[in-house]
Amino acid sequence: MDNWRKSSYSGPGDGNECVEIATSATRVAVRDSKAPARATLAFPHAAFTRFLTTMKEPKGSPPPC
Repeated sequence: MDNWRKSSYSGPGDGNECVEIATSATRVAVRDSKAPARATLAFPHAAFTRFLTTMKEPKGSPPPC
């Protein structure tokens, strides 16, 4: 995959403190923007969508320590 992109919320400066994603017809790949030559993780579109949906859900108060 060669269509890597990162969020506009990546932070100040060059914004290299984040993950990047790339998409194909069947998968979404994720990599570390600081080490793009290292391993990537690839997920089916449906699994990645479920992950993002879950991360956006409010979880309420953190559990007690």
